[in-house]
Amino acid sequence: MKLLTGNDLATGDVTWWTGSGWSRHVEDAADVAEQGEAIAAVEEAARRVNGPYVIDATGTPEGPRPAHIKDRIRALGPTVRPDLTLKPADPNAGSWVI
Repeated sequence: MKLLTGNDLATGDVTWWTGSGWSRHVEDAADVAEQGEAIAAVEEAARRVNGPYVIDATGTPEGPRPAHIKDRIRALGPTVRPDLTLKPADPNAGSWVI
């Protein structure tokens, strides 16, 4: 599985390609397969995202899980304050980072 990620130009938030737009939540990410680079080029040229790149991921019942620790941390949010993660109410939100 391949995901497309980047940063929102206006807010700097980490974003994930959903197949039709961008979301802050990795659970919404769509498998871009071999089209990732082409989608990234179009989206960056349209100035909807900054620095898009394709990553490897695995599918889980909870949604895609980035393969690399860097991207798992990007998907979750700040690690220094668990209350600021994208899932503050989930007591297991940080458990899938490692």
